[in-house]
Amino acid sequence: MYRRSAAAAVLLAAALTLTACSSGGDDADADAKAKPPASSAAPDPADAPAPSAPAADAKPTGPVLPDAKLTPKTGSFTAEEKKYLSGRVPEKMDPAAVLQTGQEACQRVARTAKRDKDAATGAVIIGEIAGAKDAITHLCPDQKPILAAAEKGFPEGPRQSPAAGNYRALTQATNCTWEAKGKDGAVLASGPETPPKAGDKITATIPAGTAEFNSSGCYAWIPA
Repeated sequence: MYRRSAAAAVLLAAALTLTACSSGGDDADADAKAKPPASSAAPDPADAPAPSAPAADAKPTGPVLPDAKLTPKTGSFTAEEKKYLSGRVPEKMDPAAVLQTGQEACQRVARTAKRDKDAATGAVIIGEIAGAKDAITHLCPDQKPILAAAEKGFPEGPRQSPAAGNYRALTQATNCTWEAKGKDGAVLASGPETPPKAGDKITATIPAGTAEFNSSGCYAWIPA
């Protein structure tokens, strides 16, 4: 009886080990699988851990390495990498560590854009992918269409004196609402006119003379 129980315990332990290994492989591949279009107020960009180096969009307030000393411990930086690092590396930090934060921003933009370009554009607009502008400009120029779209957009919330025109919300959430007011506080336009259904595109027309455009649950906007 003892031998049978011991054998069963060994088999169970082996099965659990194999299951754990299998689960680890699924987690590793999860980031490569496409996600369905977001149905919440804010499309989720590709997840990535926060960088340990200074935030990619922040420049040090203290002494920084001069450009002449922007050299890695091994190999060399490209001209564009040096441009990215210029004025961004604290005096006692390895430039390669700072460069990595920019590269991680590029990777997040690329992965998110592969799944959903609107989600990537929105993440850049609201700053959810830190340092995306400088990273794209110098380290991943293939993502410049995302940056160009983001630079024409703006996040949800109050916006003073917006340019008149038609805009599209970068979300498929059904709780997105917007309102345009004139200088006297009168409502010039609002929407959506009818409650949107899941997956519907939500648009807004900002009339000329709008003093404030306010929206909620819309994530971000770009010209329609």
